[in-house]
Amino acid sequence: MTDLLSGQEPTEYDASSIEVLEGLEPVRKRPGMYIGGTDERALHHMVAEVLDNSMDEAVAGHANRIEVELNADYSVTIRDNGRGIPIDPHPKFPDKSALEVILCTLHAGGKFSGKAYQTSGGLHGVGASVVNALSDSMVVQVARNRELFEQRFSRGIPQGPVEKIGAAPNRRGTTVTFHADEQIFGAHRFKPARLLKMVRSKAYLFSGVEIRWKSEIEDGDTPMEATFHFPGGLADYLRETLGKATTYAENPFAGTVDFQERFGVPGKVEWAINWTPARDGFIQSYCNTVPTPEGGTHESGFWAAILKGIRAYGELANNRKAKDITRDDLITGGCALVSCFIREPEFVGQTKDRLATTEAQRLVENAVRDHFDNWLAADTKSAGAILDFLVLRAEERMRRKQEKETARKSATKKLRLPGKLTDCTSKSREGTELFIVEGDSAGGSGKGARNREKQALLPLKGKILNVLGAASSKLSTNAEINDLCEALGVGMGTKFNLDDLRYDKIIIMTDADVDGAHIASLLMTFFFTQMRPLIDAGHLYLACPPLFRLTQGAKRVYCLDEAEKNMWLEKGLGGKGKIDVSRFKGLGEMDAKDLKETTMDPETRKLIRVTVDEDVPGETGDLVERLMGKKPEMRFAYIQQNAQFVEELDV
Repeated sequence: MTDLLSGQEPTEYDASSIEVLEGLEPVRKRPGMYIGGTDERALHHMVAEVLDNSMDEAVAGHANRIEVELNADYSVTIRDNGRGIPIDPHPKFPDKSALEVILCTLHAGGKFSGKAYQTSGGLHGVGASVVNALSDSMVVQVARNRELFEQRFSRGIPQGPVEKIGAAPNRRGTTVTFHADEQIFGAHRFKPARLLKMVRSKAYLFSGVEIRWKSEIEDGDTPMEATFHFPGGLADYLRETLGKATTYAENPFAGTVDFQERFGVPGKVEWAINWTPARDGFIQSYCNTVPTPEGGTHESGFWAAILKGIRAYGELANNRKAKDITRDDLITGGCALVSCFIREPEFVGQTKDRLATTEAQRLVENAVRDHFDNWLAADTKSAGAILDFLVLRAEERMRRKQEKETARKSATKKLRLPGKLTDCTSKSREGTELFIVEGDSAGGSGKGARNREKQALLPLKGKILNVLGAASSKLSTNAEINDLCEALGVGMGTKFNLDDLRYDKIIIMTDADVDGAHIASLLMTFFFTQMRPLIDAGHLYLACPPLFRLTQGAKRVYCLDEAEKNMWLEKGLGGKGKIDVSRFKGLGEMDAKDLKETTMDPETRKLIRVTVDEDVPGETGDLVERLMGKKPEMRFAYIQQNAQFVEELDV
């Protein structure tokens, strides 16, 4: 194998080739493993990591004020009036302060044993140290015992020991100022609007804290200074979010339950929910003040309590149709906020997007259920309005399902389906999948690998039209786009109707190379600009075909990329003999067995759900315009800004 860039044979592979990353080196080497990438979302996650530590002090009862400042040089200062990070020597490292150990060591912190914090947002012990590693400058000041101490860092390396810099007779707590390293994040900068939204939501999540916001950078209508304190907690948050929208209940169903008092375990849950015909429903959930955008066990417990409660109320009210209400009906028009505090939560991934703690589902469900039953019984007017609304939603859903089944049964007669489409046999949309593949060869392998009942295939010829900036006449006459629309059963743009969609999942399945990535990008651009509700409703996915197959005797392993391949070559597969390496040049080269096992079988495959991160409205659209629009100078500028962060080239 030759070096892709130099064309030279690699140097000898021996023990000296094995790189051991010490201290915070792994963070700088692979920041994506710790904060989910090096993009704008990851950059703002750095603020969340530091802010969560201050919030933990507040939730634990040691702080009641937090200040967040965006400085003129785009550094961020976060200050609290908590206990202050300990600065005395660490028992295991007598020559280092506890402060230095916390900020320069992964998995070091006061939240593992549960002695310092009953509940906390940062449990992996990596948050502050990761921010330190990815900042070209970090200054930490600690006010303890009426004295002020300071230590400075750069890219995770102490620039000196902790120093006493003066007296602090009327001050206590921790102040962290950090500047994100441009070597890691390039031209990305903190956005005041995005930070303000984060700060406001934290204040709602804990009614006992006051958070002060200050920005030295102007950003449209974003205030330069603000103070947030919400005694009403999530109920206040929901009222502000819904504004003047008509709701089925005059006051939201809201409350708080202390798990210690009720179930004898540390923690609590707070919630607020109301239904409105004025907008689509949503749920925002949090665990220990950390947002969980992908939900998890606490959300499942909440919806289970609401669903059981409304069905039971329907039975008491002699409404037989209440039994047909499902969780999907609840979410339609249901605007909910759920925040739980539990000890030692388990999250999926370091960025904590999904809560995995099994016990949280039982605790939240049992806590909310009794309160919901009592609330419905006490406010029969609101309860009746909500029940009628949900029954109507259930009836409408079942009617659409029946119409869809009828349409699918007679699809060959009523719908003009593209000849290239290999359709599935299911009469219902539920559970069906359409794989969009490149070329007939991949389509051939896919036919042998698919589940005929649930999985359909649509091969596309070449690269689909870049729809960004294309004339509407060009879109309507493009054969590949027409085939795609006909297969999906929907129109484009203003003519798109989600109810007409013929499949539950739309899966883009392209080769694991540059051309495949380009085709996937063009398709995602098409769906984003012409069928955005399809993405928002969670119907669009990317398949993850492997690039390599490793075989050693009877053992076989598939690898998504070069790094995974090298890892297995290093550790071995556990079989006998030499490891045989096969590289798939395309999906068409994979036999049906390989394709099914790695990419199409729901039991063994991996899918990536395509989502739109819209913390700041219009942000994703601007990025799509830069990368896929008609102005090459915008693309060139983006490449210049981000080329230095490319770790692997496929040339």
